[in-house]
Amino acid sequence: MILAAAGCTDPDPGPDAAPPPPPAAGSTPRSAPAKPACDARASLRPAGALPAPGKMPAGGYLAAIQKRGRLVLGTSQDSPLFSSRNAFTGRVEGFDIDMGRLIAAAIFGDPGKLQIKVIPHADRTAVLSGDEGEEGQPDAVDLVINTMTANCARWQEVDFSTVYLETGQKLLVAKDSAVDGLDDLAKQKVCAAVGSTSLQNLENAASDPVPVARNGWGECLVAFQQNEVAAISTDDTILAGLAAQDPFAKVVGERFTEEPYAVAVSKRHPDLTRFVNAVLEQSRRDGTWKTIYDRWLGALGPAPQPPAARYR
Repeated sequence: MILAAAGCTDPDPGPDAAPPPPPAAGSTPRSAPAKPACDARASLRPAGALPAPGKMPAGGYLAAIQKRGRLVLGTSQDSPLFSSRNAFTGRVEGFDIDMGRLIAAAIFGDPGKLQIKVIPHADRTAVLSGDEGEEGQPDAVDLVINTMTANCARWQEVDFSTVYLETGQKLLVAKDSAVDGLDDLAKQKVCAAVGSTSLQNLENAASDPVPVARNGWGECLVAFQQNEVAAISTDDTILAGLAAQDPFAKVVGERFTEEPYAVAVSKRHPDLTRFVNAVLEQSRRDGTWKTIYDRWLGALGPAPQPPAARYR
C-alpha cells in the first residue's frame, strides 16, 4: 500500500519562475493550494552514462566505496527467492542479492565484491537514516535491498531507487482451507513481519483480522505450521517462496495492495542513488533484469516487462 505523506520534494520551479501575484485590494487572501501527493515511484535521474568499473568519480561516496574495496548490502536471510541462506552452501542468495551483485559489478567490475550484512526487517530504514556516516565516508551499510516497498512515509527517512519489481499482497493458507481472501479472515490471526507494510496493511484492513507480528518470514512460517496463525500475508512473490517450503500450503486471493520494490540509500549519498538508477536502467535494456527474474521467479510464469523508470 502506498502511504501518502507530506515531505517528498516538489519540483524546483527554477530561478526564473515568476512570483505569484499579490491578492487584489479588498479581497480575502486564499490559502496556499494543496501540495500534490508524493510519487513514491519517482527517483533521482542518473547523472549521465555509467563510469567504467574501477573509475568512480573522485570526491564522492562512490569513490569512498571503491577505495574500501567492497559494497556493503543490508538485507535479510529469510526471504525465500529474494534473500535467503542456502542450506547447502551457507550463502545468502536470491533476486535481491543478484541486484546487489549487479551494482557491485558496475563499481568494481567484479560482482563478488559484495559484502552482505544481515539486518532485521524493522531496521531497514534505521541502518541508513542515522548520523553515523560522515559525508564522503563509507557507512556501515551502503544500501538496503530487501523486498522493500517504496512509499512516501519511508521517503522521509531514506531515498529510493527506481522500482525494480512490482508485487502485491496476498495470503498463504492451508491447502484444505476455504479462505479465498482477507474478507474470510475476520477475527482470525494472520502473521506478517515486524516493520513491513504487510503488517500495517493488516492493521488497517476493514475485515478486521488479528495481526500477529514476527521478526521475519521464517518465523511466520513456523507459526503457521504450528497452527498459531490461520494465514500469512505479504507480497505474493515472497509467499511463493514460503509455499515452496511447505507442501501443505497454498497462495490464494487477488492482490489487495501495490508493493513497488526499490533499493534504499541514505539521503546523504544522492550520487549512489543516481548510480544505482543507471545500473537498473542498463539491466532493463540489456536483458539482465529478465535473466535474474527467470532465475529466481520463473516458476511464477514468464517474466513481465521490467517496471519503467520514473524520475523526479
